Amino acid sequence: MSQETQVDPAKLAAARAAVALVETGMKLGLGTGSTASIMVRELAARVRAEGLALRCAATSQATADLAASLGLRVESLDEIGWLDLTIDGADEVDADLHLIKGGGGAHLREKIVAAASNRMVVIADPGKMVEQLGAFPLPVEVLAFGFETTRVLIRRALEALELGECDVLQRLRGSEPWITDEGNLILDLHLGCIPDPVLLARALAAIPGVVEHGLFLGMCSLAIIGREDGTVVELSRDADIDADLLAGEGE
Repeated sequence: MSQETQVDPAKLAAARAAVALVETGMKLGLGTGSTASIMVRELAARVRAEGLALRCAATSQATADLAASLGLRVESLDEIGWLDLTIDGADEVDADLHLIKGGGGAHLREKIVAAASNRMVVIADPGKMVEQLGAFPLPVEVLAFGFETTRVLIRRALEALELGECDVLQRLRGSEPWITDEGNLILDLHLGCIPDPVLLARALAAIPGVVEHGLFLGMCSLAIIGREDGTVVELSRDADIDADLLAGEGE
């Protein structure tokens, strides 16, 4: 049973609404992050209560360990094959359901799993909804080989897009470099705003040392936004966003 006093009610509401979409026999992608962790716990509780038969692919080792510890069947993506549904969190979501992900450093695996799914559902609290992406630093996973060269090439690409004034900072874990599950490094781009996410995504993808960036464009089909009162708002792509409604002030 969930210990609701220990989790954010908005995140819990979104997680529960997403877990309600799960049907027995499904092949699921399990996201990474604080909201996704709540979802995994809620999913495990439902599996125990209802005896659902599921096969799960995790987007990080941390999620795989959590899911396995709760009794979920976790396999590699290659073992499972194509997924019916992936449920994941996001650091930012805009009106077109474009995302910034990677605050937990798992955006490479998250993007691979999402791309291998019939449907990607994002769960979030209202604070993740934005009019324009970019306030959250954009994570870019890069190879250790030629790290500084890659950083220079990223700076040049940003300058070409008139985004050159931003900081491009290596992510640390304490005083040591942050190492991803794939053994790579992360640069966080403190852009402030991203006027054209599509152009930026293309520019970053063209840099040889870039493994993957945290822009998820056109991948999410549904965003479930939890509210403090325990209700949720479901947004499909191109939906109009009512800020008062998300904050729980609407009817």
